[in-house]
Amino acid sequence: MSINRALLSIILLIFLIAFVLTANAAGTSAIIGGTVVDLDGNAPIENAVIVIEGERITAIGAAGSVEIPDGAEQVDAKGTWLIPGLMNMHVHLGLILPGKMKAELADESEAALALRMAAAAREALLAGVTTIRLPGDRAHADLDLMRAINKGQADGPRIFSSGEALTITAGHGSKGGKRNYDGPDELVKAARTQISAGAKWIKILISGGIATAGGDLDAVLMTPGEIHAVIDAAHRFGVKVTAHSGSPTATSIAIDSGLDCVEHGYFLDRPTLKKMKEHGTWLVPTIVVSQPATEPFFKAIGSPPWYLERRNSAGKAHWKALQMAIEEGVNIALGTDQLPHEPNDGTTATVREAQYYAEAGMTPLQALRSATIEPARLLEAEDEIGSLETGKYADIVAVDSDPAEDIKALRNILLVMKGGKVYRNNL
Repeated sequence: MSINRALLSIILLIFLIAFVLTANAAGTSAIIGGTVVDLDGNAPIENAVIVIEGERITAIGAAGSVEIPDGAEQVDAKGTWLIPGLMNMHVHLGLILPGKMKAELADESEAALALRMAAAAREALLAGVTTIRLPGDRAHADLDLMRAINKGQADGPRIFSSGEALTITAGHGSKGGKRNYDGPDELVKAARTQISAGAKWIKILISGGIATAGGDLDAVLMTPGEIHAVIDAAHRFGVKVTAHSGSPTATSIAIDSGLDCVEHGYFLDRPTLKKMKEHGTWLVPTIVVSQPATEPFFKAIGSPPWYLERRNSAGKAHWKALQMAIEEGVNIALGTDQLPHEPNDGTTATVREAQYYAEAGMTPLQALRSATIEPARLLEAEDEIGSLETGKYADIVAVDSDPAEDIKALRNILLVMKGGKVYRNNL
């Protein structure tokens, strides 16, 4: 009996060790001492404790009101302000712009594309962007990268993707050797193909665009029948539709068909913006692509004169449209149409975009919300991400001052955590 008891004790000890190792693998940690910013404008939580088990927040509150589990790894965040991970709703990880960049990547293979996108995704995460939406990339490399990140095989933000954008012959984004779609039937089948491949959104290009030479930026290029067919087909599968549009007319037609979101909105007028507000249609402004402070970026990548001219010609109208959208209370989610981490005006494209919103009329808190909880609402993922609350993913960023008082605080990111894992720590 004594031998059996000894064996039983050894077995129990082995199981106990295995349990402890499993618990440690899952990860229990606590961020202590920081100030948690309240996105609803309420008083912040000072000297806060955030407990994370695995990927999610299990407790949050002021020190003394939250028990830190024994053995939890502690991250000292004293002197910092804690916010949710930033989000960027208009990202092309495989971005190729006209000029030098296009020439250098002319013969890029699909394998090279996937590697370039994976590298960009990691850089975006290190810049504090923990969730992105991709409104169109090539060869479904975005969907494969999304799956790899979800499996832990690659580091990067959470990805919500449209797969390949749906372009019409001679429209913005069309080019030789690329499959375009014409007429309602072709576009419906194309939308279903993207959904079958795993796309969570469908992207249509319904007006002219800066990166396509020739034609007016506000030209209505996709027919009402084509627009309606795609939106109807996607909505039947519970998939949302976003539209590249600089045109008030094209945008208004799409809203009548149930469009969920507008990208850019270069020339949107007040009646169209009022209509967007009424219907709950979202706007992702990408204002950073058309404003003077970011022109050095485009010159640095060798953008041709025609591209710079089209960009600059849209800038003033784009700025006015953003100001009116803020005044009308349109739902706005941050997006850049540049890589989230791209250097711009002494910071990243994501942070500069948020700063532009504040300059255009948002309060700092509204600008912060546009980069956090508002994108989560757009994605219908606010139960999982977008704010620091019990039960949500532990996507957390620390900065050295209060961004709800001055959005420029986002220029100095000190800590980046996604799903409970620290990817950057400059504390």
